[in-house]
Amino acid sequence: MAGEIHRITQETLEKLKEEYHHLTTVGRTEIARVIEAARLLGDLSENGDYHAAKDDQGKMESRVRQIDQVIRNHEIIARDATASEVQHASIVAVIYEGDSPDDAQEFFIGSIEEKPEDVLVASPTSPLGSALLGHKVGDLVTYDAPSGSLSVTIHAIR
Repeated sequence: MAGEIHRITQETLEKLKEEYHHLTTVGRTEIARVIEAARLLGDLSENGDYHAAKDDQGKMESRVRQIDQVIRNHEIIARDATASEVQHASIVAVIYEGDSPDDAQEFFIGSIEEKPEDVLVASPTSPLGSALLGHKVGDLVTYDAPSGSLSVTIHAIR
């Protein structure tokens, strides 16, 4: 992950900077208060509140490092809402070979940081994501998945 370039929109970069600022200021202050309050409850070896707070702190610091890595190693991309082919930041509906159009699955092609609500993410470097890039509605796309070769038809792009 270190050194990986994250292709994100300017809007996502701004949201990540806001989250980073909040976590490194308000978040760290709040978790320090919770840990201190839990310490006052007594024996730390059997103090569930203390251990839960320390777990929360670890998760928060992990997120801080993740955001920092994206902010340091990003490339700004622009979404082209008029594009007729799959590109970075497209939402693509695909139908797996043998399935009906009612079973179409939507994938966002891009970074998890940009993921729209209720849509699965396929990284542009994943087998599915890279196979879909550049294709149009109606194209049959075959890609190598861990379970073998799979084929999907592009049903819609938005």
